[in-house]
Amino acid sequence: MSILDRATELQRLHSAPELLLVVNVWDVISARVVAETPGTTALATASHSIAASYGYPDGEQIPRDLMVEACGRIAAATELPVSADLEAGYGDPGGTVARAIDVGVVGANLEDQMKPLGEAVAAVEAAVAAGEAAGIPFQLNARTDAFLRAGDRDPADVLADAIERGRAFLDAGAATVFAPGRLDEPTVAALVEALGPQRLTLIGVPGSLPLDTVQRLGVARVSYGPWSQNVALTALAELTESVLAGGALPEGTRKLN
Repeated sequence: MSILDRATELQRLHSAPELLLVVNVWDVISARVVAETPGTTALATASHSIAASYGYPDGEQIPRDLMVEACGRIAAATELPVSADLEAGYGDPGGTVARAIDVGVVGANLEDQMKPLGEAVAAVEAAVAAGEAAGIPFQLNARTDAFLRAGDRDPADVLADAIERGRAFLDAGAATVFAPGRLDEPTVAALVEALGPQRLTLIGVPGSLPLDTVQRLGVARVSYGPWSQNVALTALAELTESVLAGGALPEGTRKLN
């Protein structure tokens, strides 16, 4: 598919009433394994996982060029639409999104890091403008860290912040709002009511709501961030422990590369 076709398809997948599930990837082989699994319709990168694979800590410590290159390699490895986690835009959200589009990416997460609202909105506007300049319906998933950085604040105030920021990001042109955290059902319901159906995206973490509940509430998408890499690394650690204890490869191991 052309980049316009992939962007249009990613937009359709987010706006459809069916919950979009994306298992995050971090390199070409993980992208191919996920893309070739029946039922997969789109891919999303995980910035934390890509940074870790190159030996960098999370939080825009990896050079932007290296992150964009990694996302481009993933996009080139599949015909499925790819959304990239671009953190907070590396100090240049519009330019970073433009470079990601140049390597085949058709959507992105962009963090607000709880910066002043005006600054966060300006970043969203710059990212949206980059998609418009490229002539594609870029699927910008504007992330608010309200819940991740809640600390000991009153939950009602945190929810109000998330709603205010989410509405501002949608007004600035974002397609969806990403609110990571282990959220309960009343919180998710309140967010969907405030933002609209198929406008909220969530992350799956241990203890998250069941997917059928999330679907019923009108959430657009669930992704898994660095947890997919953690699952893979857990399997590797357990294999190493087994081998060092005199064991063998697990029964049922598949050759996937």
